[in-house]
Parts: sequence; structure tokens; C-alpha cells
Amino acid sequence: MLDAKTPGATTRSSTPREAERPAHAPADHPKIKPARVGILLANLGTPDGYDYWSMRRYLNEFLSDRRVIDYSPWIWQPLLQLVILTKRPFSSGEAYKSIWNEEAGESPLMTITRSQTAKIAAAMKAKYGDDVVVDFCMRYGNPSTKSKVREMAEAGCRKILFFPLYPQYAGATTATANDQFFRALMDEKWQPPVRTVPAYYEEPVYIDALAQSVQRAYAKLDHEPDVLVTSYHGVPERYLMEGDPYHCQCQKTTRLLREKLGWDKDRVVTTFQSRFGPEEWLKPYTVEEVARLAKAGKKRIAIMAPAFSADCVETLEEINEEIRESFEEAGGEEFTYIPCLNDDEAHVTALSKVIEDNLRGWMG
Repeated sequence: MLDAKTPGATTRSSTPREAERPAHAPADHPKIKPARVGILLANLGTPDGYDYWSMRRYLNEFLSDRRVIDYSPWIWQPLLQLVILTKRPFSSGEAYKSIWNEEAGESPLMTITRSQTAKIAAAMKAKYGDDVVVDFCMRYGNPSTKSKVREMAEAGCRKILFFPLYPQYAGATTATANDQFFRALMDEKWQPPVRTVPAYYEEPVYIDALAQSVQRAYAKLDHEPDVLVTSYHGVPERYLMEGDPYHCQCQKTTRLLREKLGWDKDRVVTTFQSRFGPEEWLKPYTVEEVARLAKAGKKRIAIMAPAFSADCVETLEEINEEIRESFEEAGGEEFTYIPCLNDDEAHVTALSKVIEDNLRGWMG
């Protein structure tokens, strides 16, 4: 449980309050911890290691989620268990190994999410004192959503704000994180009132943070890129037709970013990566579009991933290795990857602002 210490005065008492018996309760009544508000951040997840069995457990949980793969289990599960999970843990393990934080013994996503949480906890403590508890969980793998909901209940959280760290809403990300949160609540005897944070794809503070990251990256280059590629994680095209707003929200994020930067339309393109399975996914595919740009004479490109709140295997390995290779093999010369917002100060400020907005009525 993260409850960061922050120097300086707070607007509320920062002295932890002790558990007490309710007024007029008998002497044998158990003490009850003071009511607090829990802020639970949620990200996608990470395997515990890049060995075969760690990868298999993680991939099994992830690929068995009907929000992610919605084919009939009668068809999908035999294919998953007998074919995919016998081979994919090896290739996925190699991808994770190439980016693994060996010093900390964890994936970059875990390292970054922990740092984000600590910084947000410090910001919340500065504003609300000891009245809030900030922590994080993962939809797949550890720390599990269920374990963190239990910890918050034990810490006296009588209200919980659940914050999926996905700027754009998708059924396969935001919705499944919320699903897991509500499943965890089903096991609580004293179920707290809860709120879930909606997608923040058009929040000015988020767009500002994206723009600042682009400007910083461009300022370090000798030559300005010909095109900025905003690459979002893909989903099957069918999901758009079925009402998922993800595609539209991605397009709006790119447009707002371009307008914030004051650029013309031809300087920014929107693409989608990480295609999986036989279906048509949202297009254009990033890996193909960067090759097309190179062949069209755009020899210098920059690429960023606005749908990811933290760098992970899809950015550090897929973009910075596979997609870079596609661009260079097609004749591209300069490929610049702009990191995710991660625990950058502007990003922490943006996430804290979104949290504060969603705490209205709960916190003064």
C-alpha cells in the first residue's frame, strides 16, 4: 500500500488516525478504522518473469478474457491451450527478456506504474493529507485487483475511486479492468460506494502533456522529422462496427495533439499496431504505414504511443524494434521513438487533475 510522505504543509492533517470504537458502543465492540477514500490505479498487467511458465500463466489469463478474445470458448480454448500456449510463451518471453528491468527483477511496466503511483500518492497527500490511500493493481498478473481491493477495505477505505490508466476507452482495456474491479467487490462483506474514472482522451492536461513530450523530443534532434506517427494499440475492426468508441477517441486525441502543436494535417498520421489473429483490425497498420512513408520519401519519422500510459513490451520491443526495422528496410533513415508519458511531471500532474475532478463531492 502506497502512502507517500510529502514535504511541506497539507490542507488536511497528515497524522494517521487510530482505530476507535463507535460512540456509545459496548466495550467489547471491535475498533473500526477511520474512514478514508481509496484511489486504485489499474494497468493492463505483466508476467512475473520471462520464463516459459510465467509467460504461459500470464498469457493464459490475458487471452482467456472474453473482452479481449470474444470467440466461442468451444472453438477458442482448445486452440489456445493446445497450440498457442505451447509456442507463444517462448516468443513472448524473448520479447520481455529484451526489455526486462533486470536490476529490479520486473518488467518496465511494473517499474513505471509503481513510480507513477508513488508520485500521485505524494500529490494526493499534499492536497488531502491522510484521508486518502493510493495504490495500483493489474488486470492480469500481480498485484491483482482483488488483492488490492481487499487491502483498501482493510485500511478503512469506505469509498474507492477506480482509475483504469487508459486514455481512450476500449472494451478490451477499460471495460475489462472495470469488470475485474466489480468482481472483486462481490467478495466484500462491507461493500464500499465506488466510482470509475472515464476515459480522458480529450482532457486538456493530457493533451498538454503529450505536446510537451513531442516538443522535448524534437528539440533534441538535429533534423525535424517529416512525419509524426501516433501509433495506438489495435482492436478488430468489427469492434468499431459493434459500437466501441475506441477508434473515434484515438482519432480525436491525435487531432487535439496536432492542433495543440499548431501543425498542418500532413505532419501527423494515426496508425494501429499489435494485430493478432485472422480478422481485419483497425487500419492503417503501423508496421505497414511506416514502410509506406519511407517509400514515399519520408525518410525521417518520429513515433509515439498515446494510448499507453507507460512504456511496455508493445512500445519498447514492438515499436522500437519491429516497427523500426520495417521503416529502415523500406529506406527510412532516421527513426525517433518518443517514450510514453510514464512518470513525467506533466503526466503526473494530468493524472492527478483527472483524479481530483472525479473526487468532487467525496473530498473537499
